[in-house]
Amino acid sequence: MSAGARPAGARRADFLIKHAPILSIAGFALLCLVVFAWGSPYFLSGGNLLNLVRQSAPLLIVAIAMTFVITTGGIDLSVGSIVALVNALAAIALKAGLDWPFVVLCMLLVGALAGWVQGWFSAYQGIPSFIVTLAFLVGLRGFALLLTRGYSIPIAPGSWFDALGRGSLGPFPVPALLAALTSLIGFIALGGTRYGRHVIAVGANLEAARRAGIPARRIAASVFVLTGLAAALSGLIIAARLGSGSSNAAVGFELQVIAAVVLGGTSLFGGSGTIVGTVLGALTIAMIGNGLILMHVSPFFTEIATGAIILGAVWLNARVFARLAGPDRRR
Repeated sequence: MSAGARPAGARRADFLIKHAPILSIAGFALLCLVVFAWGSPYFLSGGNLLNLVRQSAPLLIVAIAMTFVITTGGIDLSVGSIVALVNALAAIALKAGLDWPFVVLCMLLVGALAGWVQGWFSAYQGIPSFIVTLAFLVGLRGFALLLTRGYSIPIAPGSWFDALGRGSLGPFPVPALLAALTSLIGFIALGGTRYGRHVIAVGANLEAARRAGIPARRIAASVFVLTGLAAALSGLIIAARLGSGSSNAAVGFELQVIAAVVLGGTSLFGGSGTIVGTVLGALTIAMIGNGLILMHVSPFFTEIATGAIILGAVWLNARVFARLAGPDRRR
């Protein structure tokens, strides 16, 4: 063995430590799969699995974008309210007779604009993203309530807009294909582009990134545009799937999104993110909700389980994985 070579056991240990968050969520997802398959004969049926991926698509789409926000060290609590606002606005616009492609484009612009304003306040005005997005969480939901007066707005069936939520391409639901495409773009952007490297650098140390010539503020603001766009797309998918728009859509949605991201191994302290982990985290969150319902467990227990998952994931991030990968590890 050469002087610089490392024992095979040490290399395996390094691999396990480096990928511990992803391996842990993969193991937890597998455990959930086994438990729910044992608890209900319908869980692994083709119809239920298709329903699972269709319903999890909005969560996965927004979670991919949220990975970029949390990797920069920020947080976006407004995604559920953007979903509700877009959901309601789309229904109102379609009911007024506007063409669906125009409505889709306008709703994506609404989401991007909401994200840009939040990013501007957070990155350029120095207001913590938690406070900015909390204000938008309340304000945008209130605006949606004002527009709908609390009522559900029906969407007339029969247009191509329905395909966003209920359509299929062969055996694959359109929402699942959109989620898969979003995941692929996120994976390439975060791990294989200059933009992704800048996002990670800003999350690791914003001032050091700025001194290295990275447009740190612009990067920190841009990630909120991503979550705004993703939330708008999810709002359109939900409106198309349900055939209506409502200001009460996606209540508590931001909790599930953040749970999926941190459960997947993205650090809440910034500087580290994983799209693969986020995908596994989002599917696990969706699996828990679906499996508990099939096992006739109260749906309210899902919220308890989600809270416990967030706490456990943050604890693993802060105490276990960070310590294993810390600078005191000798190489």
